Amino acid sequence: MSDLSKIYKDRFEQTGLLRRDRVWKVLCKHFFDQKIPQNATVLDLACGYGEFINNVKATRKLAVDLNPDAPKYLNPEVSFWNSMATDLSVVGREVADVVFTSNFLEHLRDKKECDTVLTAVREVLKPGGRFIIMGPNIRYAYKEYWDFYDHYLPLSHLSLAEGLRIAGFRIEENIPRFMPYTMNNNAPTNDFFVRAYLRMPLAWKLLGKQFLVTAVK
Repeated sequence: MSDLSKIYKDRFEQTGLLRRDRVWKVLCKHFFDQKIPQNATVLDLACGYGEFINNVKATRKLAVDLNPDAPKYLNPEVSFWNSMATDLSVVGREVADVVFTSNFLEHLRDKKECDTVLTAVREVLKPGGRFIIMGPNIRYAYKEYWDFYDHYLPLSHLSLAEGLRIAGFRIEENIPRFMPYTMNNNAPTNDFFVRAYLRMPLAWKLLGKQFLVTAVK
């Protein structure tokens, strides 16, 4: 766990935590809030520093991460568990309307571990609940994908969708190219640019290297 803390401290301090939080504030307000009912219970799986769960609108906010530093960055209304994603029994069974994860599955060691995570997510979701997944699409980010020390499991929007179906999910939406691959560069991230990008799906097809897949239990 200490290694995890070191990796993310190094990576996200380079990006800038305030910069990341500002981008996610816009993403939640102008995109994800429209996909999630305000009265929902939302679980952020591998929440990192809480950029999503702190900013999304929800009645009840839950978060899980192995990084022991994570709770220091979460808002008071977020319930946190320092737990592995392969076993979410500490959160409860059929408690979440939505499970969200961003840039997490690529850190799993193999497909077997990914299968275990998908099963755990199904168990924590209510019937009809949604699993929203954002992550690097190996089909479009194959060059940059291996630049991160802790990337193991390459997935495309198609292979992930197949794995979700095998795990018993129904695919509701599958966007092959959504957000750019990383914020760890000089690309503009001001509020106006992010809002404009979200309004132009054609730009996603040019710049997007991360998939956005929504699956239903």
